[in-house]
Amino acid sequence: MTEPQVSDGDTTTELSVPGMDCPSCAGKVEKRLDGLDGVSGYALQPTTGTAEVTYDPESVSENEVVASIENAGYGVVRDESDAVSPPSEVWTSRRGLLTWLGASLLTAGLAVEFVVTGVDVPITPLASVEISVAGALLLASVAVTGLPVVKSGYYSARSLSLDIDLLMGAAILSATGVGLYVEAATLAVLFSIAELLEQYSMDKTRDSLRELVELSPEEATVCRGGDEVTVPVSELRVGDTVVVRPGEKIPADGVVTQGGTAVDESPITGESVPVDKEGGDEVYAGTLNESGYIELEVDTDPSDTTLARIIELVQAAGSKQTEKEKFVDNFASYYTPIVVALAVLTAAVPPLALGWDALTWFVRGLTLLVIACPCAFVISTPVTVASGVTSAAKNGVLIKGGSHLEAMGGVGTVAFDKTGTLTKGELTVTDTVLADGATEEDLLRHAAAVEERSEHPIGEAVAEAADDAEVCIPSASDFENLAGKGVRATVEGTRYYAGKPALFEEMGFGFGDRATDGGGKAVEDRGVGIRKAVEEIQGQGKTVVVVGTEERLLGVLGVADEVRPEARAAVDNLHRMGVEPLVMLTGDNEGTARAVADELGVDEYRSELLPEQKVEAVEQLEAEHGDVAMVGDGVNDAPALAAATVGVAMGAAGTDTAIETADIALMGDDITKLPYLYGLAREANNVIRQNIWSSLGVKALLAVGVPFGYVTVAVAVVVGDMGMSLGVTGNAMRLSRMVPEDFLR
Repeated sequence: MTEPQVSDGDTTTELSVPGMDCPSCAGKVEKRLDGLDGVSGYALQPTTGTAEVTYDPESVSENEVVASIENAGYGVVRDESDAVSPPSEVWTSRRGLLTWLGASLLTAGLAVEFVVTGVDVPITPLASVEISVAGALLLASVAVTGLPVVKSGYYSARSLSLDIDLLMGAAILSATGVGLYVEAATLAVLFSIAELLEQYSMDKTRDSLRELVELSPEEATVCRGGDEVTVPVSELRVGDTVVVRPGEKIPADGVVTQGGTAVDESPITGESVPVDKEGGDEVYAGTLNESGYIELEVDTDPSDTTLARIIELVQAAGSKQTEKEKFVDNFASYYTPIVVALAVLTAAVPPLALGWDALTWFVRGLTLLVIACPCAFVISTPVTVASGVTSAAKNGVLIKGGSHLEAMGGVGTVAFDKTGTLTKGELTVTDTVLADGATEEDLLRHAAAVEERSEHPIGEAVAEAADDAEVCIPSASDFENLAGKGVRATVEGTRYYAGKPALFEEMGFGFGDRATDGGGKAVEDRGVGIRKAVEEIQGQGKTVVVVGTEERLLGVLGVADEVRPEARAAVDNLHRMGVEPLVMLTGDNEGTARAVADELGVDEYRSELLPEQKVEAVEQLEAEHGDVAMVGDGVNDAPALAAATVGVAMGAAGTDTAIETADIALMGDDITKLPYLYGLAREANNVIRQNIWSSLGVKALLAVGVPFGYVTVAVAVVVGDMGMSLGVTGNAMRLSRMVPEDFLR
């Protein structure tokens, strides 16, 4: 249970309700909360076993809210550590021990009745009904394992909920009342085992989320007053200096102020390779410091870290129903009453109208009553959504709701922003062409000297290229910005220029093999004319920077926003998976857009788009091709992300805007996660369909066999309830084993 959050006079509290593990369970809690004055809202999460309740503390107390939930038949765990026990402990819980006792009594009763019949003698009569040894053992089994079921059915009846607990409770009582002790005990024991198995499966699903919760350490080492003090992470404040040693988890989002290390960021971004961190770099709570000592300054409250937001959004992912969930719930609301009515008619009509054996048809009606329980059918979608969303979060993909997972699996078109998505978003020197007599060192050192004082991104790219080549950059003076043409400065006593080809043409240069102008200035490079190099570089959509003096050229630099190496792999894999068309939307010019589109192999591109025109492009794509996913950086592309069927933000780790804007966020800056996201979403939709139709098909097949005597109560429970519940849960858990590498070729 979390601390209440006060807003506008109301208090919001989160309660742990482990037993609330299916939609029908949540339905009973809903009815109780709806009838409680002072409750203004609630969000129930069966897949996580939590209830977030908003109430007016002046009208109702928290204890009354808790009592209301408990009156629906579900315990509220106040010590949260008790709510996160391992799934295996379900077998040694009180319900588990009672089930094993009941199963032992059932086994003994069946042995006495059908094997060692000699000891099956009458014992003390009960209400004028003679009870044998076998009957007593079977009744004891019913009492031990059936009482919790009947109790839950009682709460369902009070809530007017026609759910599995009410149906099973009624079936156990009915069978016991007419002396069908074998059927009653079998039903009680098998249903209890089914409940335990379902709880075990649900706990396995919840375990994935617990792994996320447990990523963040509970304590942190803080520098205060010159000393190192260990404090709970919850007590960290913005501005605190935290010490993190090798092998320790980073306890908060912050900026490295001292030291350097390699950090395993896979819990946040899904990136398997450790990332080097040094002074000024951002680090995230829940990541692992692998090698070095660092100190960091906390820049985010512990309750609002990137990891905390991931956990919060994953927990809330099931709050809004998908279209398939709405269909299932709507179908179940008709299915259950109809089958219950058929069960009653099956038990009553043949004996009364046709004179057939009443006991035989009562058992068949009882069997239909068991088949009426839609448990596996109802949980088929939410358990799949929980598995898919949690699996994605563990691989660095944050999906903000099951509806977005479902929608992503149905898109046929993906639109990409260019800058920062398909390209790195940083200008880089990609080409170096030397004029005759010049060296690469000459070209880079003079270009960097001239550009060093320029604030233009091209200048930064040239300076970075010189630094990467370990070139010594001389000092420059008399710097001057030539608006729209380039820059010039004096380097080592000579005036050098760096700028567009037109700037040098004004100075009398002509470009080509030994081409000369009227002043007789000759320009030659090593086998390739400068003019040809300029044309080729411009044809690739790159910016040309010519470097030289008024008398001599040193060469040409090609500058461009470099395409991400992994972008081509992402495009190829999406094509392989049948996604088309892939469309690039960019504000860049036609030449740049065409060059990038050709290099990556996207199907279409649209250039020179303003933000509002990107929205229009997305709407046009939806009109032409159906559902569209838009992939962008989550800031500049916010309108287009919002307009698309699904908005996917890149590199969202630590970025509030990206997480808030997009429906899905790739936490790392790795576009190869996109094929994984699409494949996971498509498989999730397949699993949901498989679960829904297999549940319905098995129920229908069993129902058809009941009137002919082919389906017993035991078969109805083992196959129709327990078997299908385990089947749909196990099928859903397949999603947890899917990893990004599965979708790369």
